[in-house]
Amino acid sequence: MDPGAGNLWAFNGGVWWQFVLRAGVVYVMVLVLLRVSGKRQIGQMTPFDLVLLLLISNAVQNAMNGGDNSITAGALLAGTLIGADLLVSWLTRRSRRVETLVEGKAELLIHNGKVCDDALRKADLTLHDLHAALREHDCVSVSEVHAAILETDGRISVLTRKERAGK
Repeated sequence: MDPGAGNLWAFNGGVWWQFVLRAGVVYVMVLVLLRVSGKRQIGQMTPFDLVLLLLISNAVQNAMNGGDNSITAGALLAGTLIGADLLVSWLTRRSRRVETLVEGKAELLIHNGKVCDDALRKADLTLHDLHAALREHDCVSVSEVHAAILETDGRISVLTRKERAGK
């Protein structure tokens, strides 16, 4: 039996800074991969998106812990990931360029009652997704919409035409 197996708190696979480095590299790698994959956020995830996210988290686990399953290593990795997330949040608040790089730009999906097909395709949204968002905003058809915007947080904002607002 492994002598370190009985002590859940002892590092089993390296020095502390290696865990911090591994967690930082994996955080950036997953952030880039998720950013490149599209704008869907938690509220817009399909079951397939959720399964993908869970599998990614499982796939990168060993890259971060290097085989060390101690509580101390887990706490150090969790702290590093939270720290990395706080750093990215701080950077996005301080720099418009970093904010655009990390969060992307809002996309105009409907303009003056016409669907912007290229923007819809770029956002990886279907007409069904768009119509569902319109129904959430009490719009029956695209013609009622002045603008529909896919926000950087994944929500779709809908601005109706003025003549509808007067009804």
